[in-house]
Amino acid sequence: MNDISNNEVYWWRPLDDTEPDTRGKILFAAYKEIHCHGFQAASLSNILAHTGVTKGALYYHFPNKLELGYAVVDEVIAHRIDLSFIQPLQDFDNPIDGFIKLIQSEGNLFSMTDIELGCPLTNLAQEMAPIDEGFRIRLARIYQKWHQSITDLMIEAKTSGHIIDQVDPEALAIMIVATMEGSIVAAKVSQDLNKLYLCGCGLVQHLQLIRK
Repeated sequence: MNDISNNEVYWWRPLDDTEPDTRGKILFAAYKEIHCHGFQAASLSNILAHTGVTKGALYYHFPNKLELGYAVVDEVIAHRIDLSFIQPLQDFDNPIDGFIKLIQSEGNLFSMTDIELGCPLTNLAQEMAPIDEGFRIRLARIYQKWHQSITDLMIEAKTSGHIIDQVDPEALAIMIVATMEGSIVAAKVSQDLNKLYLCGCGLVQHLQLIRK
């Protein structure tokens, strides 16, 4: 589970074909290391071993481990949430159709290794938000952008008559994100991939019920 050379993990899949520079290589290796072990247990030696860069090069780009962790949140996790869960929904006239397709397609990519590791965003929120204000602010910023993007889509959907009038767009947005993130936690605790699928099915059923 903790071998970061494994590239079959959903959260580690490449998002583009761009060859990263030295800073990018360090960031992505740190992202994997933190995902496997948590921030506090993450090893700079392991990160260097997986990138082949020198300690001097690492400290040239990141003065300390904390700043490296902040950069992972700001530049890797935020970017991946945006590309995987926010931008794809902009391509649908009816966001309900977009959510259902996203839940089904993305959910099918998860493996037991993904369940064992958990979501990197949720993991850091649980580990670091209570003890470090810098992490908490950065993680909250990601959630806020995610919530707001869904809220905006649901306001538009309500205006165009795609969803029932009783829906509160902001409450729905927070519930959707919490369900998506919570489904991974439920599956991780039970070590049962089916829990992820059942949570996804429940969310899809709810979205179908609010169609107009």
